[in-house]
Amino acid sequence: MAGHSHSANIAHRKGMVDAKRGKLFSKLCRAIYVAARNGGPDPTANLRLRYAIDKARSVSCPKDNIERAVKKATGELGGENFEEIVYEGYGPSGVAVLCEVLTDNRNRTAGELRRAFVAAGGNLGATGCVSYLFSYKGLFLVDPKHVDEGALMEVALEAGADDVERVEDYYEVTCAPQQFEAVRKALEDARIPTESAETSYIPSNYVDLDVDAARKMLKLRDVLDENDDVQNVYANDNIPEEALAD
Repeated sequence: MAGHSHSANIAHRKGMVDAKRGKLFSKLCRAIYVAARNGGPDPTANLRLRYAIDKARSVSCPKDNIERAVKKATGELGGENFEEIVYEGYGPSGVAVLCEVLTDNRNRTAGELRRAFVAAGGNLGATGCVSYLFSYKGLFLVDPKHVDEGALMEVALEAGADDVERVEDYYEVTCAPQQFEAVRKALEDARIPTESAETSYIPSNYVDLDVDAARKMLKLRDVLDENDDVQNVYANDNIPEEALAD
């Protein structure tokens, strides 16, 4: 069913990239800065930094932007102080929402997110109110035209993946976060290209939305994505095709 696939949500996000490229670059460089500040500027020794840089490169973020973010983290260009927070709340029809945030002003960000949730017919909740509905996992999307299911399953499971499942237009490979690098390398070594490779909060169940509620939820996602402090948005919404086609 539309929306149950993580690939549907990822495809929707990718479709918005070009229109918001400048803002996206800013967010990606903020993530690079925090990763370099916390784990050091060498991506070979700091996997979090490497993943942040890979993600930035995947959307053609300029090399100068990436290097400047790392230099800021090491103090070469002056630093900033970002706090990492996960906000939780409820969207339209009780959809569970997690927002990963990097902010230099917790009060400002909380106020902005609260207003966004209320405008969508939801509310910002307390820590722990919906996080139990999600599992943090590595997630890879593979186009079936590149590999058959049996071969993909052999490579992925051998590398420590938990599951390989055909969902709509993609194979979804999931693994524990600790196995992400091993699975990523195994797929790369087997020359199996991925449409997406990321660690993600994956819902344990979904809320089916009608078209009206889905449009409100998509609007909430858009508002959250527009917020400079919000890095990632995860939700257990099941969006019908009619709403995605608008």
